[in-house]
Amino acid sequence: MSSSKTPRWSKRTLTAQALGHVEPTTHAVVSPIHVATTYIRDPDNQYTTGYVYGRPDNATVREAEAVIAMWEEAEAALVFSSGMSAATAVFLALAPGDHVVAPTVMYWALRNWLLTEAKHWGLVVDFVDTSDVDAMRKAVQPGRTKLVWLETPSNPLWSISDIQAIAGIAHGAGAKLGVDSTVATPVFTRPLALGADIVMHAATKSLNGHSDVIAGALATGKQDAFWNRIVANRRNLGAILGPFEAFLLIRGMRTLDLRARAAAANAAELAQRFSNHAHVAAVLYPGLKTHPGHDIAARQMQGGFGAMLSIRVRGGEATAVATAAGVTLWKRATSLGGVESLIEHRASIEGAGSPCPPDLLRLSAGIEDVEDLYADLDQALRRAHGG
Repeated sequence: MSSSKTPRWSKRTLTAQALGHVEPTTHAVVSPIHVATTYIRDPDNQYTTGYVYGRPDNATVREAEAVIAMWEEAEAALVFSSGMSAATAVFLALAPGDHVVAPTVMYWALRNWLLTEAKHWGLVVDFVDTSDVDAMRKAVQPGRTKLVWLETPSNPLWSISDIQAIAGIAHGAGAKLGVDSTVATPVFTRPLALGADIVMHAATKSLNGHSDVIAGALATGKQDAFWNRIVANRRNLGAILGPFEAFLLIRGMRTLDLRARAAAANAAELAQRFSNHAHVAAVLYPGLKTHPGHDIAARQMQGGFGAMLSIRVRGGEATAVATAAGVTLWKRATSLGGVESLIEHRASIEGAGSPCPPDLLRLSAGIEDVEDLYADLDQALRRAHGG
């Protein structure tokens, strides 16, 4: 578990050099992968190196955590074996009987876990439209609600929740606020600075950015008793990220600033163009001024609105599926945040009970030439409509 320090250089600079660490023995500019699972105890029976065993701790993992803590301006960060293990570690730090408020529209795997598994832990979960601050005031119960969970922008409709306003509601009721900021990335949004207690990333996505690592991350504004329970959960449940994956995550994060900004610029251009397309009924992207959450997004997302957007295809589900089938450059695959652009008929993945409209295609803009991306999806839309 690593903590941040006041940086001398910009975050872009620090990330590009992975905080500037130089391996002391060889003076290599890339750190080695520490794969040891156990460590020598001192003659006086102490562990002055700080390392005892590989399940709770690892030097390569600590380096990845330090980069994330720096980005989020956090007191500490933890990386996990997946985004789901990171998110569920927060909920498992609660006590049976605790009340949770979560978004109606959110990452489907976590929503499904809350619907099916959280009850076995005794958690009481209410799903609310978190973009509606008045609805949140009514849903959060002083003395009973222990955790408010946000995802903003939310997957796959990209609705926006007001982090600062909801932080006030949560804290006024004695609850913690956790924010899934996977889509925003720390390049564009820093939830801790807006009042959140914990920020979560599915590090598989934009933090790594190369579609070759499964990882999750948490960062905290305060190392309190709740955070210590999360630390214990990772240790006791064996959810630490492997050293090779941590090395790849560091490698990916070195270009995070460049990738995130390039992909967001592509997404913004595509959103603008497809909002005027004859075969597109609607574009969901918080960077558009017509988006209902645009003003809040513009306030809490600095420098860009992320790389994710969705289009609703005229003609319904069959036409949307045909459009996805007709692309060549876009890759028909789940996930998001990689350097390659992905397209997905999201309702097919989420299945029964999904709030995702059947005519929706979720788009993860990569860093390719935006003209190529537009041309490929444009021809697929036209073909699907018989053009």
